[in-house]
Amino acid sequence: MRSRYSAYVLGLEAYLLATWHASTCPGVLDLAADANLRWLGLEVLSMVEDVDCAEVAFIARYKANGRAGRMEEVSRFVRESGRWFYVDGDVKNGEV
Repeated sequence: MRSRYSAYVLGLEAYLLATWHASTCPGVLDLAADANLRWLGLEVLSMVEDVDCAEVAFIARYKANGRAGRMEEVSRFVRESGRWFYVDGDVKNGEV
């Protein structure tokens, strides 16, 4: 989770796509389209891990167009061949 957040902060689209599960991975990302967005911090609220699956609840804070906001999500991950992949998540956005 933290590595994917860092990849969003740094605009590392290739890393994000490589860590996305093939069953839900978009063909392309366009992080440049969010040029007005600046990530401010990540708070991991909880993590539940089984042998090959995990859920991570977090809040990511950002600023966009001069307004503070936060994205709350519960992300689902699966482990395949020893590597974790993001599958999907339930997102709740809101302004701070």
